[in-house]
Amino acid sequence: ITFEANPNSANLAWLKHVKNLGANRISFGAQSFFEDKLKFLGRIHSKEQIFKAVENAHAAGFKSINLDLIYDTKFDTKKRLLAEVENLKSLAITHLSAYSLTLEENTPFAGKKSYKKDSDTLSKFMIEQIQRAGFNQYEISNFGEICKHNLGYWQGKNYLGVGAFSVGFKDAIRYYAKSSIDAYSTQPTHREKEILSQSELTREHIFLGLRSIVGVEAGRLNEVQKKRANLLVENEKLLFKNGKFYNPNFLLSDEIALFIEG
Repeated sequence: ITFEANPNSANLAWLKHVKNLGANRISFGAQSFFEDKLKFLGRIHSKEQIFKAVENAHAAGFKSINLDLIYDTKFDTKKRLLAEVENLKSLAITHLSAYSLTLEENTPFAGKKSYKKDSDTLSKFMIEQIQRAGFNQYEISNFGEICKHNLGYWQGKNYLGVGAFSVGFKDAIRYYAKSSIDAYSTQPTHREKEILSQSELTREHIFLGLRSIVGVEAGRLNEVQKKRANLLVENEKLLFKNGKFYNPNFLLSDEIALFIEG
């Protein structure tokens, strides 16, 4: 059971409380150890508060601790990314989620191309340094102790969504709760349904499987898709083992998935 928290609000008393509620994993939205980058990302905590939050988590009894980082911003260079990883190495954490900056629509970053380096070289460098620090990559953005929660999504397992904005999934149907707290408080059991077709489920399996260690089951591909996947195996872009196709380079996952899907 994972609880998420901002480093500046994760005091020891609160962490002990959520631990007593049954949480056994805590995730902190650190994003960066650099003050200028934190300000750019709209975060109000400091490097010192990140270190204190991790210290408090250990004091509260948490054994599984995750940090979120963001890279590929306009501030990032190899030197600065290496410093980010050096800070990670000095913290006793078990998991890291490292995300390349995305310029989402309907956000302050929308269309601001200058905010992002968009550098494959920097992305490869960041991933290499994280793994050298002892965090093994098991998904394009996730490293370290494998999180069962995340793995369930990528394997297409059923899951329950509770709370405003939550999403659940069961037997090819995706369930969406009310997107405002007021609406959810008056209709907590209401869910909008999205029934997924077999082709949509297969598409998700391909995209999620290729960006993680889950892989893609050959039996779920049609003959044309299998032929394309086998062509990638011949060209050493994919691996095939025990009835599954695996991607050795998660940074190419979307391109490979689009090629297979056709």
